[in-house]
Amino acid sequence: MIRAEEPEDHSAVGEVHALAFSHEPAVPRLVDALRVLPGCVSLVATEDGVVAGHVMLTRCRLDAPPRLVDVYSLSPLGVHPAHQRRGIGTALVAQALREADAAGVALVFLEGSPKYYGARGFENATAAGFRRPSLRIPEGAFQVAKLSAYEPWMTGSFVYAETFWALDCVGLR
Repeated sequence: MIRAEEPEDHSAVGEVHALAFSHEPAVPRLVDALRVLPGCVSLVATEDGVVAGHVMLTRCRLDAPPRLVDVYSLSPLGVHPAHQRRGIGTALVAQALREADAAGVALVFLEGSPKYYGARGFENATAAGFRRPSLRIPEGAFQVAKLSAYEPWMTGSFVYAETFWALDCVGLR
């Protein structure tokens, strides 16, 4: 079951990300900082009432030649190691994209595995006409999903919300 995150889920969501991103200790702090931002979408997947996965959509910007465009970043996506390889991540990504599309958002960007996310509706963002916000993001990892509000003039530089920069959560370290 996928639903909106509730305050009583915060601890379990933190644990999911601490375990899923044990090599990236900033991720649970990032989640705490993002969830208070206006327009943030935070979803949990539960199995038998237990939080098994979590995904966030955060308002960001596309610096397109005609004007700024409100877009989303899908980050982070985490699944508890005991629940991985069951389709939970796939279901969370699909629901996040449906929510973004229903909100009229044209584009969703992320940093991640092209193989994983390519099978879930994302494509190479650089090849699609977008510029990475940081050279620390490997080109193949910079990806985008074009939703129904997308228009061909929407090209340019992806700009993360300030929180990603403040916590140094852009690109590889």
